[in-house]
Amino acid sequence: MAQQPRAWQRMLSGRRLDLLDPTPVDIEIEDIAHGLAFVARWNGQTMGDYAYSVAEHSLLVETLFGRINPKAPPKWRLAALLHDAPEYVIGDMISPVKAAVGPGYGALDDRLTAAIHLRFGLPAAIPANVKKQIKRADKISAWMEATQIAGFSEAEASKFFGRPDAGLIADLRIILRPPVEVRTGFTARHAQLLEDMT
Repeated sequence: MAQQPRAWQRMLSGRRLDLLDPTPVDIEIEDIAHGLAFVARWNGQTMGDYAYSVAEHSLLVETLFGRINPKAPPKWRLAALLHDAPEYVIGDMISPVKAAVGPGYGALDDRLTAAIHLRFGLPAAIPANVKKQIKRADKISAWMEATQIAGFSEAEASKFFGRPDAGLIADLRIILRPPVEVRTGFTARHAQLLEDMT
């Protein structure tokens, strides 16, 4: 009888995360922050001395979400911060690769997202209107990343991601930081949002 392939990963916290059946008790914010701080967006094809990490992107998306929805409760801001959290174990695949992998990728992402949400007091699936607003913040972030650090012209970025309202992003600049700084910033923001939820 053939042995099943290993489907779990040992995390630095000591947790053993089963990717096929993740549970909230195996999720730790330190593991998420550490992993995301080392996962490069844009497949690493960004300017600067440090990779632009998913953790940094997540902080920007949460900021943008708050600007789009200034009255949003802390739990939905936390959902925005954690919108790419599964990538701490499955990496950041660009859209063409996700399409090639097929629906299995989406199912894996959904299972991890549900476990992460439950671990931090969010519903397993967030409301569609909140998800749509997070996606809007995500697209604005992608436009900023494309034009500021990924070599796109504004016209090209606007074609793919839509041109954001200039007033919304006028004072925001992407600054690349060492992973340890990004990790610390991510965990601090997570802690603040959890505190705000109580």
